[in-house]
Amino acid sequence: MCHCLACQRRTGSVFGAQARFSSEAVTIVGESVEFVRIGDEGTRCTFRFCPRCGATVYYTLEGLPEFVAIPVGAFADPEFPAPTFSVYEERMHSWVNMPAGIEHMA
Repeated sequence: MCHCLACQRRTGSVFGAQARFSSEAVTIVGESVEFVRIGDEGTRCTFRFCPRCGATVYYTLEGLPEFVAIPVGAFADPEFPAPTFSVYEERMHSWVNMPAGIEHMA
């Protein structure tokens, strides 16, 4: 889960939640429009959007070519598992609480 300010602006939410999958396990079908953003550490995040509705469909992170990230909201599944890892907590809103037992990036 990412709490960086750019993620908050991009998602329109107080955080961005993603599910990462092995690139080998993901098959991309259909059209997408690409947007590249430079992250806080200077690495490139390449976001792919639906050209019809504008929703983020998936994204890739420079330096992690073995993964494809998919926004949790794209699954439209209220039963989707809770996050297991959290980053950028220093930027999270004071009323947000992480699930018990989650791993925190220092």
